[in-house]
Amino acid sequence: MGEDGESPKINHSFLRDYVTEADVISTVEFNQTGDLLATGDKGGRVVIFQRETESKGDSEELAESGEYNVYSTFQSHEPDFDYLKSLEIEEKINRIRWLPQQNAAHFLLSTNDKTIKLWKVSERDKRPEGYNLKDEEGRLKDISTVTSLQVPVLKPTDLMVEVRPRRIFANGHTYHINSISVNSDGETYLSADDLRINMWHLAITDRSFNIVDIKPANMEDLTEVITAAEFHPQHCHLFVYSSSKGTLRLCDMRASALCDKHSKIFEEPEDPGGKSFFSEIISSVSDVKFSHSGRYLLTRDYLTVKVWDLNMEKGPVETYQVHEYLRSKLCSLYENDCIFDKFECVWNSSDSVIMTGAYNSFFRMFDRETGRGVTLEAWRESSKPRAVLRTRRVYTGGRRRRGDVGVDSLDFTKKILHMAWHPAENIIAIAATNNLYIFQDRVNPEAQ
Repeated sequence: MGEDGESPKINHSFLRDYVTEADVISTVEFNQTGDLLATGDKGGRVVIFQRETESKGDSEELAESGEYNVYSTFQSHEPDFDYLKSLEIEEKINRIRWLPQQNAAHFLLSTNDKTIKLWKVSERDKRPEGYNLKDEEGRLKDISTVTSLQVPVLKPTDLMVEVRPRRIFANGHTYHINSISVNSDGETYLSADDLRINMWHLAITDRSFNIVDIKPANMEDLTEVITAAEFHPQHCHLFVYSSSKGTLRLCDMRASALCDKHSKIFEEPEDPGGKSFFSEIISSVSDVKFSHSGRYLLTRDYLTVKVWDLNMEKGPVETYQVHEYLRSKLCSLYENDCIFDKFECVWNSSDSVIMTGAYNSFFRMFDRETGRGVTLEAWRESSKPRAVLRTRRVYTGGRRRRGDVGVDSLDFTKKILHMAWHPAENIIAIAATNNLYIFQDRVNPEAQ
């Protein structure tokens, strides 16, 4: 996975082309099996894609295909207005999380800045016919005309995908929601805003339990905000949240109902020599993810992605430079607000490779065993099916190679903020502003 060598052959398919600001993708999430992929956008819509399934007569290559087609589209949130604060509430979908599947239906949570909704996604390919008290158009019959009784029957019909709201969790947050995470118990989930984290029961909408509150008595004393939060994948009593100061706090709900006192705090010692005006801004953690094993934490700040061991609090065990060449550009990035971009990070299914986004439609992958990274590009010119992605390199000095991109030539409007990795295979979904790409490793699915 060297920066200079060729990457494994990767097939990908370009799914949709969006043209307006409302269609810019704001979150991407696979379900637990990877057969469904949901995206949310700034227009409050959720689009669900379904993976093509194998059918008789199909070749083995088609059965292993990572092609996803549109399964359902629905409007999750509408623009709203907070009359008490005279503030508009955007319809933008901040997060989507799938619930573990219990039956034929699928359930997912979606949230904007203020309101979380639980949606049921189900299929219907039969419809009842032969009602006693209704005619074929569904109108009630005159009872006096019913002379005999019949048993209604189910008859095949065209497949319909129904999406219905089952719960609406409102009025739980004063500030903007940045994270939701489903607990491993399958019954509860947490939601986090800038200053508080609440825990909800999936069956109860009118109340939640506040489990973290960092709001000071005097807001002038505020020094940090919560940037992300997530439950442990196996232990339902553990969760972690990150802050704008670059710290991670692991909390145990067995110790106290209000987890203002953390069980562990993970932070990197500050380097006095490297301190600058931008130090606190670039150290702010924009995303935190537990590994599938539950042993490690993955975090992303502006310039780096780090791996932390839950058993070692004094500092990260691995640090990878995402775009160190931007350190000299922080002043201009501050002026155009790019320094506040919130990049996500993800693990592969075996926790051996990590991925995160960058600018110029670039995204980075790091092999944890070798420590080497590769830069790939999601762009429309190479969006033909079965096209092979080549590695890219940013020229920072020395000998310039053909195809290298200069730092001053980077397009900061083309940013890869949101992504997801299939839970079992080397299939990734990349949201490139208002385009969605699927990439699939077709050479060796065991090594990426």
